[in-house]
Amino acid sequence: MKNKILRLSALMAFVVFTSCKNNAQELDTDSVQKEYTGKEIGSEFDTEIDKLVAQMTLEEKIGMLHGNSMFTSGGVKRLGIPELKMADGPLGVREEISRDSWAPAGLTNDFATYYPAAGALAATWNTEMAYTFGNSVGQEMRARDKDMLLSPAINIVRTPLGGRTYEYMTEDPFLNKKMAVPMVVGLQDNDIMACVKHFAANNQETNRDFVDVQIDERTLREIYLPAFEAAVKEGKAYSIMGAYNKFRGEYLCENDYMLNKILRDEWGFKGVVVSDWAAVHSTVKSLQNGLDIEMGTPKPFNEFFLADKLIAAAKNKEISEAEIDIHVKRILRTLFQVKAIGGKERVKGSIATEAHYQDAYKIAAEAVVLLKNENNALPLKLDGIKSIAIIGNNATKKNALGGFGAGVKTKREVTPLEGLKNRLPSTVKINYAEGYLERYDEKNKGNLGNITSNGPVTIDQLDPAKLQEAIEAAKKSDVAIVFAGSNRDYETEASDRRNLKLPFGQEELIKKVQAVNPRTIVVIVAGAPFEIEDISKKTAALVWTWFNGSEGGNAVADVLLGKVNPSGKLPWTMPKKLMDSPAHATNSFPGDKAVKYAEGILVGYRWFDTKKIAPLYPFGYGLSYTSFAFENTKADKEAYASNETISVSVEVKNTGKTDGKEVVQLYASKSNSKVTRAEKELKGFVKTLVKSGDSNTVTIKVPVKELAYYDAAAKKWTVEPGKYTLKIGNSSRDIKKEIVVTIK
Repeated sequence: MKNKILRLSALMAFVVFTSCKNNAQELDTDSVQKEYTGKEIGSEFDTEIDKLVAQMTLEEKIGMLHGNSMFTSGGVKRLGIPELKMADGPLGVREEISRDSWAPAGLTNDFATYYPAAGALAATWNTEMAYTFGNSVGQEMRARDKDMLLSPAINIVRTPLGGRTYEYMTEDPFLNKKMAVPMVVGLQDNDIMACVKHFAANNQETNRDFVDVQIDERTLREIYLPAFEAAVKEGKAYSIMGAYNKFRGEYLCENDYMLNKILRDEWGFKGVVVSDWAAVHSTVKSLQNGLDIEMGTPKPFNEFFLADKLIAAAKNKEISEAEIDIHVKRILRTLFQVKAIGGKERVKGSIATEAHYQDAYKIAAEAVVLLKNENNALPLKLDGIKSIAIIGNNATKKNALGGFGAGVKTKREVTPLEGLKNRLPSTVKINYAEGYLERYDEKNKGNLGNITSNGPVTIDQLDPAKLQEAIEAAKKSDVAIVFAGSNRDYETEASDRRNLKLPFGQEELIKKVQAVNPRTIVVIVAGAPFEIEDISKKTAALVWTWFNGSEGGNAVADVLLGKVNPSGKLPWTMPKKLMDSPAHATNSFPGDKAVKYAEGILVGYRWFDTKKIAPLYPFGYGLSYTSFAFENTKADKEAYASNETISVSVEVKNTGKTDGKEVVQLYASKSNSKVTRAEKELKGFVKTLVKSGDSNTVTIKVPVKELAYYDAAAKKWTVEPGKYTLKIGNSSRDIKKEIVVTIK
């Protein structure tokens, strides 16, 4: 509660701003970002830390540098130093597991709120929601007496096949950083360490344990590092997780260039670097090259590289005790920072509360994306509707648990079918049919967790009896809603998908249902793109929802019935076909022992827009039940110096009959550049609520330094002078206004 009060002034300003009628009110996105500045790890504890370290034995120090259970690293009980307690958490706080195995601990008090996946959070395009997400999860972490959340995961979505696309945020470095920073701050406001992962260039599950990623320096700096840099410099993240893979020949948990030179020397990171589980390959090298804590999977904890082997290395003078002290002090500093030690009062937290379920609902409701809505098929008008067919296994599938990786044990997960039952009047009869079976070819499935480019092999033939049942339900109903897509057993950590086809025979099911009921709405539940061009062409209404949390079913029902006007925007590009995507068009996924990112800076929409390839649905796209016009677009000046900030104001008019939220997106272009550039790049956005018939004037601030490219030869960011075109629109392909400014 205390933390929410701290943010009240910003929130009130936001509310006042979004409800103003025909009044030029400014929302300065830069000031919103300043509001989300984390608290630096202080040096005020250094004297106490020095005293503690002076009393510790070599063995006690080294005990703090490695796991001593599945999710803790060691403490020193006699000196009052606690274990550092971690929890997985992309979807909320993971259930408690055993100390020495992945088996659940079997507790009855570790139920938590299931929050929407990070792809859904990114689809809100709302930094306030990112803070809410972090703050809410942070409270749940404290209620479970944890110190570090192994989240957020902010790797770039490089391929739509990625098994963790649902968990990563977006394909765009700017949107990633603007959503990551408030989430980190929200978490850490609750005396919790955010562990930002996976640093860095960890963009595929295929061969992730050893693949050597080759990226040119400019691409690394412009695409793959900005969100991490912002999480460190602006969010003041207290910890970073090193990735599994290699980068330029060196494993990332012992990569001097990434961990020492960039992270610590350039960015000034003062926190701890934790390994991904079993991602460590050396003892002395790992420590000297920047790792602080080794975590891992079950082998005896004393056999870790930073356990008995490190004791032996220290006694053999292969590494100095002074070097070991550096890492111990980093850990102690973060423990003091989150008040796990030092006697200061710490946030108590709360878990699985109605307030937290409502946080999950708010995020879920703003994440739903309306992709198509011909003839106003949505929202559903219930006049004259006596029956609705709800079809598809995804109408009842639960996604809080599942797959390989971290889920949430929750007491509440409202499915789409339950949501519609909750929201529809009793006069409307629901005819449910499962339609398709979620089935896998067990012979060819492979062991989940053995990294392969071949994700789960699905059985795509429809069961004749299930199909017939769906057809009958659709025939006898006034409207049919098919819930298709994927789930968290199909999209999962530890394997990438084989293709972008809808699994389990769903496309055939949809066509058969459409044939008997022309009033068929399709809702896709998924975390990553599918090839759905045919479905899109033949469907009047197409809705995209996500692994959308404890209240996901209620949120999608409220969108379908018009209680919520959809305002989600795609955080990645939906290609017409896989081979249109840059990593596949350049034949540079998945690689074998090495993978070269041949598309360079042209990731996601940058590729599609620059190469003039039409996507099925572009980055930033999403419809509303109302319509908006952008008017009176202007910059505050015509020319700017490199240390100034461009201020662009846009009047957003709601020209429809329903109150709604629109996302104003600002992209920048530079023609006649001396370096290769993308056709356009996102450099600012703001989400605004506009009442029907009203208008708001919003202001987007773009520091000129955001227009810089990375000059690899000079090893610095360079703002090229000349003319830039600022493009204002509501997706990367729907540009409404253009302004030309000069950079001196």
